[in-house]
Order: sequence, then C-alpha cells, then structure tokens
Amino acid sequence: MATTNFSGIRVLSLESRRAVEAGKLIRMYGGEPLSAPAMREIPLNSDGPVIEFAEALISGAFDLVIFTTGVGVRTLIKTVSERTDREKFLSALRSAKIAARGPKSSSALREAGIPATVVAPEPFTWRALVQAIEEKFGGDLNGMNIAVQEYGTSNPELLTALAEKSVSITRVLVYQWALPEDMQPLREAVIALAHGHVDVVLFMNAGQVAHLFLMAERMGYTEALYEGFRSTVIGSIGPSTTEGLSMYRLTPDFEPSQSKMGFLVKEIAENAEKLLKQKRAAASLHVSNSTTGAISPLLTNDFAGSQVAKPAISGVDFLHEIGSRMAASDPLHSVLNRIVDFACSLIQCDSCFVYVLEGDQLVLRASKNPHSDLVDRLGIWLGQGITGWVGWHREPVAIPEKALKDPRFQRFKNLPEDTFEAFLSVPILCRSKLIGVINLQHRKPYYHSEQEVRLLTLAGYLVGAELERARLESENLELSDRLESRKQIEKAKGVLQRDFGLDEDTAYKALQRESRQRRKSMRDIAEAILLNDDLRKTRWSLAGQVSEEDVSSGA
Repeated sequence: MATTNFSGIRVLSLESRRAVEAGKLIRMYGGEPLSAPAMREIPLNSDGPVIEFAEALISGAFDLVIFTTGVGVRTLIKTVSERTDREKFLSALRSAKIAARGPKSSSALREAGIPATVVAPEPFTWRALVQAIEEKFGGDLNGMNIAVQEYGTSNPELLTALAEKSVSITRVLVYQWALPEDMQPLREAVIALAHGHVDVVLFMNAGQVAHLFLMAERMGYTEALYEGFRSTVIGSIGPSTTEGLSMYRLTPDFEPSQSKMGFLVKEIAENAEKLLKQKRAAASLHVSNSTTGAISPLLTNDFAGSQVAKPAISGVDFLHEIGSRMAASDPLHSVLNRIVDFACSLIQCDSCFVYVLEGDQLVLRASKNPHSDLVDRLGIWLGQGITGWVGWHREPVAIPEKALKDPRFQRFKNLPEDTFEAFLSVPILCRSKLIGVINLQHRKPYYHSEQEVRLLTLAGYLVGAELERARLESENLELSDRLESRKQIEKAKGVLQRDFGLDEDTAYKALQRESRQRRKSMRDIAEAILLNDDLRKTRWSLAGQVSEEDVSSGA
C-alpha cells in the first residue's frame, strides 16, 4: 500500500484564499510547501449590469438562471441587496428555474433559501452542467431566456452550447480575477518552475493556470516554463481545471478521486514518488531525443511562435512593408497609427481598433474612426468580450455576421461599431507574449477568407516586435521625463529653502500650491524658479564686473 508521504519534496501551491490551509496540508503529508498566490477576486468597476439583471429578473425576463460559483451567488445577492429590494430579488430567484454547477454554488443558494432545480453531477464541469440541464428541460430549453452568472472570466464553450439551445443568453459578471497585489511570490514561482526547483505543482482552478502563464509572458519565461513542466508533476483538482490546463496544451499527471483540495493533496502525496520518477525519466528521454533531432510532443512551434503560416499571396511586398515599418523606430502612437493603416490596407474594413496590453487590461490605443473620448481611456479586462477572449486565448476569432449575438460579445461605452455585422479579431504577439489585439469590423456581413485571417494573424505576429519596442521606448522616455522633472523640482526646493529659510516639506508644499493656483505643472513652476535664480545670479555677476571697472577707472 502506498504511503501518504511526500518524503520532503517541494510542492508548489498557487492557492490564494486557502493558501494557509494548503500549506498545512502539504506539510502534514511530509512535503516542503512553496506558496505563490496566483490571483485575487476584485469587484467590477460598476454595479450597473448586476442591477440591470436584478430588475430584469424581477420583471420576469428570465426563465432559467445558472450559477457557476458559490462566491458568485453570495456576491450577487450582496450587491443587489445594497442597491435595490433584496426580498423582491430573492423572491424572483425562487420563482425562476435555477441551475447550479456544483456543490459550492448549490450550498450558497440554500443559505439564501433558493432551491436549485438542477445541480450538475460530478465532475462539475460545464459539459456536465449542460447535460444535466438538457436532461431536465428537454425541448422546453429552446424557448427559454437564460442568464449565466460568470466567475472572473467568460466560458465561451458554455455560452455557445447554451446559445444553440435557447432563445437568448445574458451574461452576469459579478467579480473579476486579477493578479495578486504582491506579485513577487508568483514571479519567484515562475523562476523556480523554469529552473526545475519544484517537484510537484498543484492547480486548484483554471485561473491559476492562466495567471501563471501571464506572469511568465511578462517575464519572458514562457518557453522556459514549458521546459520546467517536463520534470515537474502537475496536479489538477478536477476536470474544470484540467480543461484550463489543456488550453495551454498541458496534461496533468494526476487528478484526485474527488475534486477537493484535501483529496488532491492526500492522494498525490501517496503517488508522488512514483509520478516524479516517471516524469523525470520522460524528461531525460526528451533531452536525449533533442540531441538526435526528435520532435518534442509537449513544446512545439505553436508555443515558440517561430513558425507561422506562409500567406498564399506573393510575400515580397508584404514583408518589405512590415520590415520598413519595423526599421522606422517611431514613437508608440505613430507605430499604432501605422498598424491601423496597414491592417486596413490588407483587408478593406469600416473600423479598425488596436488594443495594447497594459497590466491585466487591453487598452484602446488607436482607431481608424475618430474616438478621442475613448482612445487611451477604454480598457477591457482579459477574458471580457470578444477582444478579451482573443487576448486571453491568443487565438483569432472571425464572425461573418450578427457579431453582437455572439455569446462572447459585450458592449462598451455605446460604440457605434457595436452594431456592425462582421468582426475579425487577432492577437498581437511577440515571443509568445501577448502585446495587444487588432480588431477589424464591417457594417455589413463579410465572410473573411482563410487567407485573410491567416494574413492578419501573421501581421499580428510580425508587428508585435515593433509595437513592443515602441512601447518600451515610450516607457523609457516617460521615465526619463519623470526623473528630469524630479531633478528640477528638487533644485527648486533647494532655492526656496535657501532664500526663505523653509524646511524641505514646506518648500515642496509651496511648489504644489503655486502649481494649483497657476494651473501649471510642478516642473513648469520649478523651472521658472530656477530661471529667476539664474537671472539673479547673472545680475549680481554683471554688477560685480561694473564695480570693478569703476574702481579701475577711478584709480
């Protein structure tokens, strides 16, 4: 019988909410716990969509409401209770048909006195949920209006499956996933995995997988991370997390008998020695095959980004155009505007947007049509809407008509382009790192050929390096400008301290006050003070020279 003991091996947990509990379990079963919280839940920027959903539910707009997480149930009820009539909302939920993805969401519903009509069986995946709903409602599903509470990011497979079987789908996003506030442990986890310093890694949900790879992309460690996984045992808490791993073409080495953290830690501890031995043997075989030119099944050029499809058209002009643009070394916004022009020259369209990844958001940075109120202001979370989906999955999406009815579609700031029929979105990549997204739209239905999709995708690969270079140069210039401003302000503070006998804090506040009153930047005020000081020194110098001349002439 296998012993329940990690025998001192290093076990990495990416759990956030239950990080302490995970560490205790790993230690209890003889492992050396490494903790790197990979995510945090953050509220939405606005409660408006949640309140709109509550009002529509109360008015009887939905036949079926699907809850996917316990946290989502509690957050939704709390948000609605703070803004509208809690009892009316709960009564409307009790009157509607309710589906729960698993025990956590059904338990949260019971706490609020809401009976679940359908509860997905194990393994609690979206497929199990859809199957349970179909078995319960059968043909009646075709006439239903469905609302889906989402968790952190969209599940396009679930939405698409439901959209094919119902009248309408409404997404209800009540919170979002973001990287942790302290990202240093996650950075260290990426480095440890990449260098083979972890023996077992435990994934408790798909968000942890995505955020680990997002951090690896930022650090330029994506390929090294895949190499590290060759010799690291991958534990998945269950099928939903395994699906998340499969999106990154990873297969877990172990799943527990029940999708619970305690079962995962205990059962993988029982098998850790055997699994680790097998994984290390396979890694050694890979190294041996690499010396003879064998192709690795885990890491291919799909990840490395070193090979892309060759366009069917003559590529000389295409490559020359891209090359000349990359050689121009222009500022960021000039590069962005040229990317818009170039994309529109490849495929004639009515709208073109270029989004740039900044932190966890894709920020609109350039547009074919004038949108001065939104460019540099509109941000889309990864996973949000079609654009966010493309950024999250790093895969193109081509919709020939009725784009706004796609289950992934989401309106933003009442853009007129939201009503356009056709939508083509491709990721901008650099060394497998997401840089941004290019969107093309057509007012009327437009069927993008495979060649057009591949051509724009190729352009996204090729302009990625140019865009990343321009972005870094822009950041460096901004940093240099801030440092220069800081130097000028520090010098001006010194002048005020010397001339008026002020302490450092009072001198700084005096600069702030002048900046506000004169509606000038602090740097402008500082430069004016320094200029006045230089002029005064010049007058003193000239006065001294005149005095010397007078003395000389009098002598």
